Amino acid sequence: MRGHALTAVAMVVLGCAPDTQIERPAPLYGKVPIDYPLELWDQDVEGETLLRVRVTDVGRVDSVQVLESSGHPAFDSAAIAGARDLRFRPARRDGKRIVVWAQVPVTFSKRPRPDSAFFF
Repeated sequence: MRGHALTAVAMVVLGCAPDTQIERPAPLYGKVPIDYPLELWDQDVEGETLLRVRVTDVGRVDSVQVLESSGHPAFDSAAIAGARDLRFRPARRDGKRIVVWAQVPVTFSKRPRPDSAFFF
């Protein structure tokens, strides 16, 4: 079920030289591929899962890790499954596309969120 869940993307670039300027990856908006688990929606359960995703040089996610669990395996599983389908404008260093890690908090909430964020 697609409920109201919010994904904000906070980019954290790891392993880069301090004197190197990196243009961070940017999420491509549109349909967000993360489903609110139906059983938790029906129980009015809300939560947040913090993910670490590896964004490739073509803007795809090729690896996902849970940094902080929501405490609900169904939320964590839905966040992981959906994050694999997120798309980004690739990060760049010196004009060249590069691979980076980014943190993606996924908030499962039944309350409306601002229009500037992802909804599902």
